[in-house]
Formats: sequence, C-alpha cells, structure tokens
Amino acid sequence: MKKAFLQLHLAVFLAGFTAILGKLIILQEGWLVWYRLFFTVSILSLMMVRRRELILLPLRDIFRIFLIGLVVAVHWLTFYGSIKYSNASIALVCLAANGFFTAILEPLLVNRRISIAELLLGLLGLAGIYVIFDFHPQYFLGIIFGLISALGSAIFPVLNKRMLTKYTPRTITFYELAGAWIGLTALLPFYHDWFPAPEYLPSAMDVFWLLILSILCTIFSFDLQLKALRHLSAFTSNLSYNLEPVYGIILAFLVLNEGKFLHSGFYWGLLIVASAVGLQMLREAYGIKKIEEKV
Repeated sequence: MKKAFLQLHLAVFLAGFTAILGKLIILQEGWLVWYRLFFTVSILSLMMVRRRELILLPLRDIFRIFLIGLVVAVHWLTFYGSIKYSNASIALVCLAANGFFTAILEPLLVNRRISIAELLLGLLGLAGIYVIFDFHPQYFLGIIFGLISALGSAIFPVLNKRMLTKYTPRTITFYELAGAWIGLTALLPFYHDWFPAPEYLPSAMDVFWLLILSILCTIFSFDLQLKALRHLSAFTSNLSYNLEPVYGIILAFLVLNEGKFLHSGFYWGLLIVASAVGLQMLREAYGIKKIEEKV
C-alpha cells in the first residue's frame, strides 16, 4: 500500500512538473504541444507494438476518441499558452476553475441534477482567480488561456467515462493522443495567424526537455497512476491530483523564482482557490465516510 501511495504522488508530482517544462522550453506553445504529442505517440506506439497491445478499433469509436483527443489538444495548447503569456504559477491556479465548469457541464452531459454545493465551491475558485486578475491585469491573455484550459480539463474526463468501459486505458490514451496530434496539425496554420511562432524547430535543449515531458511526465506518469490504481481507490487518486497545482507552484517558486514577479493579490487569490479545493476535498471525504458507515 505504501508503494502505491508513493507511485501515485510521484505521478502527481510529474504532472505538476509539466508547467515548469512549459516555461523552460523556448518553443511557442503550438509547436511545444505538437512535438510533445509527436514524441509521445511515437514512443507509445513502439511500446504497444512490442507488447502486442496495439489493436485496431472500429471506425466509429476511432472517430469518437479522436474528438476527445481534440479536447486534449486544446487543453494542452491553452495551458502552455497560459504559461507563455503569464507564468507557470498563474496557469496552475487557473486550472482550479475546472471545478466550476465541471459542476455545470457534468450534470448536463450525464443527465443528473446540478449540485448547489459544487457550484458554490466552483464560484469560490473563480473568485480567487478574479482577485489574481485584479492585481495582475498584465497577465490578462494568460488568464484567459488558463480558463479555456480549465474548461478543457473539465470536459475531458466526462467524455472519457464512456470509452473506459470498452477499452483499456492505454489503448484509449494512444488513440486520443494520436487524434490530438492530427487535430493540432490541422489547427496550427490557423492558430499561427493569431499567434505567430518565431521558431518552428526545437533547439537541442528543447528536444531534451520535450523528451522528458513526453517520456517521464506523460507515459511514465500515466503508468505510475495505473499501477497505483490497482491498490488504491479512484477517489484517492482524484483527491491526490488536487495537489498538482500545489506541487507545480512550489516548483515554479523554487526553479523559476516566480515569487518575485507576483504581488500580494496572487497570494490572496491562491488562498481563496486553495480554500475551495480544501473544502471540496473535505466534502468528498465526508461523503465517502457516510457511505461506508451506511454499508
């Protein structure tokens, strides 16, 4: 059990580290995500062929999974855009808005009632982001990108639930990321009309960081999470991933020294967002405890 907890928190830590890599890689966000997807899909396909895990799905399911992949592409594109146009800390805090979006979208997509408690906690997270914006208007574009990224992260798991009942997580991941790469390849020319890229080819250092991002922070992190889930509940996993922004912001302060660029408004906004996340964690933990007591 201890090993499973260590594996899970290492996966969460690696997820938080992706924001740091987004700042270290000089490439514009569009090409950063394109190369990340290219390296990840290439390496993952070789691994799956070697292990005889790569299977051909029905065209209808391939199309559906590819559409989910497009959501992943937009989520990553806007997340790294948020980092480029603000900083890693603000991009990570903006992800907390996914609670608000999930509170609205999940009931609509799965046909259940909207939870007032979830909606209020989501609004509390948005209030924290507004406080940050009010003190840091120079990061307006980065915050907008961050909110779009949060919307993508809210839609993605809801759409993914149905496919997980039919295929293995690794198969779905391969097809989703392949769809994300194909979709982003088609999207990039239009994206560049709005946000031109000065460079299209990565430097040697960029390639190094991209390989770390693809192998350690995508494939290895994914495998760690799957191994941990063999011994831990999905609730424990989801609860632990609430620590991703915490790990990421600590790393941003230590590695990138971002604290010197932020005013008191950031810390007040972060406190409000952290309160919303903490209250949601307590609410879920209390709800699980009540269910276990009834059983």
